[in-house]
This record gives sequence, C-alpha cells and structure tokens, in this order.
Amino acid sequence: MTKSNVGFIGLGLMGQGMAANIRKKGSPLCVMAHRNRAPVDALVAEGATEAATPRDMAERCDIIILCVTGSPEVLSVIEGPDGIASAGKPLTIVDCSTSDPSVTTKLAANLASKAITLIDAPLSRTPADAAAGTLDVMVGGADEDVRRVLPVLECFAGRIVHTGPTGTGHTMKLLNNFLSMGYAALYSEALMLGRKAGLTPEVFDSVIRGGRMDCPFYQTFFRWVLERDPNAHKFAIRNGFKDMSYLAGFANASGVANPIGAAVRNSFAQAVAAGRGEEYVPMLSDFVAEANGIK
Repeated sequence: MTKSNVGFIGLGLMGQGMAANIRKKGSPLCVMAHRNRAPVDALVAEGATEAATPRDMAERCDIIILCVTGSPEVLSVIEGPDGIASAGKPLTIVDCSTSDPSVTTKLAANLASKAITLIDAPLSRTPADAAAGTLDVMVGGADEDVRRVLPVLECFAGRIVHTGPTGTGHTMKLLNNFLSMGYAALYSEALMLGRKAGLTPEVFDSVIRGGRMDCPFYQTFFRWVLERDPNAHKFAIRNGFKDMSYLAGFANASGVANPIGAAVRNSFAQAVAAGRGEEYVPMLSDFVAEANGIK
C-alpha cells in the first residue's frame, strides 16, 4: 500500500522524536524550520524534505501533523499568510498540540467547507516516550478519518484512544493535564508543609513511593526533587499555566464552577508571574518552597 506523504510542523521537545519515528518507519516526510534548525537538519540528513512555508508543505502532503504550543499557533499555521489552508487542496490536518476545544471545533467546521479534515490528537507522556514511539494519543474525529491517519499515529504512539468526534481529544487532554498539573501543585505544597515540620523530601518519598499514592507522574516529578535531574519531566511551567487557563475557559463556557482548577491555575500563575515560566513543572516545588522561606 502506498504510504501517505506526511508533513510535520513543530519540531520541539515532543515533535523531534515523533517526526523521527515517522521517517524511520518509512513514510515520506516533509518538515519545516522554526527557531531551531538542528532537528530539521537531522531529519533532512535521514531523507526528509524541507518546506519553506506551511502552504508549500500543504502542496506536497496528504497529511500534516501539528505539534505547536496551542490554539493561537495552530490558527497562524493554518489560516495565516501562506498557511496550510491557502494551498486550496483537500488534505488532513492532525493537531497534536494542546489546544482549546472550542477553537478546535469551530476551526474544523470552517476547514470542512474547504475539503480539509481536522483531527485533534493531543499527547500524553514525555519527550523520551516521543523518541521511543510510546506516546499516549487521544484522538477526536470521525471513524473513517481516524482510520485513515492511524498508520501515521502508530509510528509514535504506544496507546491510541479514539475519544469521539473532533474536539473531544483536546477536551480529554485538558482533563488529563488538569490531573497532572493538580498533582504537581499538590506535591509542591505538601513538600513545603512537610519541610516546615522538619520532614525531608527523602522521608516524604519513603512513605509515598510504592504505596497507593505512587504513580509514574509522581516518579518523574521526584526525579527532580530528589536527584535534581533537569530532564525528568521536560514540560514548561508556562505551558501548564496555559493549559489550566484553557481549562478555566472551558469551565466558563460550560457554565460550571471549578474551584480546584482555579486553585491549580493560580499555583502556576504565581510561578509564571515570578519569572519562572520557562522552568519545568517539577521545579514548581522549588518555587513554592522559596515563596515560603524554604530552600
């Protein structure tokens, strides 16, 4: 069976590994540079081609994967000058970004009139999983459309869950990130309170690890807390704040109160306001400690 021509925009921490796996597993791949040329040059050396603009990529490809920061970047790449939509041809866009579901559903409807299919396929796990091809993917889209892109998703995913129509993938991703960012805020505050009472992080860990409250997210978080491994969980605090802001907007649009979500968002907002947004999520524990007079 002929493989689809795949384009990839967004070769950041997650995108580098994802695109490399698509290329390794045999699909013709087209990439585009943003700020960092290193991943583009590496993929071109492995046989990928390079597009100058999103429109140039759209003219060459059947499927385009987006792995950018959020909805504003997605809209810019698709609808901006020389954007994907300006190519005026049928194709499928797979948005692996963490985007606002309301923006996703509206954009999908607009693109459908141009014979462009939008599928949302946000990710869970880490850049190491992206490189290993073991990401979790939540996919929103019509059955037939999802079946068409499955061979591409399977290049970088270990687990794929079809969540429902377009938009449900991004909704589920927000809920997933609400849980993970909530854990980060809880761990940070609990560590600070424990330290105030004379309990070291090592003692805290000896109680939690291996018990009912242990989980893979806890383990990567504590690789920073205990081992000071900066690569333990490479997800920026500013992105956590962005996702919790999307969650707040989603809750408002749904007409519901989400007080816990607001508290989690505020934990991240304080760190961003203090200039710590580029640090990674486990480092929130340092910020919360320092804000309370603890080193």
